[in-house]
Amino acid sequence: MSAIHLKDLNIFYGDTKVVHDVTLDVAEGESFALVGESGSGKSTILKAIMGLAPDWTGTIDVDGKPRSHGPDRAFSAHCQMVFQDPYGSLHPRKTIDATLAEPLLIHGKPNRDKRVLELLAEVGLDERFRFRFPHQLSGGQRQRVAIARALALEPKFLLLDEPTSALDVSIQAEILNLLKRLRKERGLTYLMVTHNLPVVAFMCDRLAVMRHGRIEEIASAEALRHGTLATEYARELYRLSVHEDVNDNLGQEQA
Repeated sequence: MSAIHLKDLNIFYGDTKVVHDVTLDVAEGESFALVGESGSGKSTILKAIMGLAPDWTGTIDVDGKPRSHGPDRAFSAHCQMVFQDPYGSLHPRKTIDATLAEPLLIHGKPNRDKRVLELLAEVGLDERFRFRFPHQLSGGQRQRVAIARALALEPKFLLLDEPTSALDVSIQAEILNLLKRLRKERGLTYLMVTHNLPVVAFMCDRLAVMRHGRIEEIASAEALRHGTLATEYARELYRLSVHEDVNDNLGQEQA
């Protein structure tokens, strides 16, 4: 049984179809990436799974259960999403303590004070951060809080929407290493959206290359690392990513 199963998925914004006939399976414990240019439908798929893009047809199954077309409290206990911008996803007037305690309170979880401290420790933040506000944290610290909030209900699945793209390059590796460690320790399943192919090579087992709302190719991370992708579009993305990576390294050396 697949952890996440999509079949003939079509997603609409009004009269416009933005995702076309997407079919894919993510295995339990796998880290799977959706890659492609902006506007290719990657993030829209995550939103549909979470109930944030409710106008869709086809099949969305998570952990063997069909997904409804809207938010579902029971579902959120098993599947959580980490967004691209950690500042935008955290309430600016709530302390970190209130942010982490809120899902525990909503779901009636006991020992909330103890659990908040455990969550902070799990993402590498000590208790000094507990009563700070988001604007008092760095971008990397805010993203650690967002990850801690996603882990609060001990989900089996995390949907990661460009989780490092809003961060400084020097901080991105820390967050990626944190996510990789958490996946191993907790046995999590990841469905990640990114345009950064080196991130996919580091984090993921397989990837689906998307273009104009359709899947062009599903490949292994091994094929990505060796540049042996099947379609011309995927190979062009690979060539561009190698070129950008070289330029980034040159920029860091000159800085």
